[in-house]
Amino acid sequence: MTRAVTTYHQRIAQEKREQILTAATALFLELGYDRTSLARIAERSGVSRATLFKQFPSKADLFDAMVTESWSTADDEDPPPPGNIVDGLSTLGRRYAELLGRPQMTDLFRIVIAELPRFPELANAQFSNGKMPYFESVRGYLLAENEAGTVRIEDVDLAATQFLGMISNYVFWPTLLVPGWEVSAERVAQVVDEAVRTTAARYAATGPGASTTD
Repeated sequence: MTRAVTTYHQRIAQEKREQILTAATALFLELGYDRTSLARIAERSGVSRATLFKQFPSKADLFDAMVTESWSTADDEDPPPPGNIVDGLSTLGRRYAELLGRPQMTDLFRIVIAELPRFPELANAQFSNGKMPYFESVRGYLLAENEAGTVRIEDVDLAATQFLGMISNYVFWPTLLVPGWEVSAERVAQVVDEAVRTTAARYAATGPGASTTD
């Protein structure tokens, strides 16, 4: 099989995967997790049941994939290099705000919250496959800054939680609870900047950015 043919089949498989995930998200929101069957998802997405089962053997596998994809960052960016806590946290904060601003993120949390009493495993998937990997990337960055001497942090888990919480508590959680809640791009940028300044003021070893370079 030539490389061109292989690439073609990979592209088709990816397109079908995206179709399935889009249909699944819509149906989960419309009918709930329990009432959404794989057969119904196959019909809505326009693929055969065999194709769907090949991609996702179970509904739980499909939901896990939806969580993982929703939390994935564009192009899977690498963490910023240590050396300046303000620059690094600004990059991470902007990425996090963009991630939380995606429409599918709000949809995903609504599914989990609605189905939590009957399917607690959905919350576990949301945490272990979604939020936790992103949290670990922020935690790893702060550890690298700590090892570089840019910051002094005794509890890195707490510091990462504080930083992410300052952003999500304003730009994301109210969207689930307050009808019509919207945050402008300018306001999001301000929220991220303030979270960065607060974290840097608390943990930076020297100066506002604790830069280790001239």
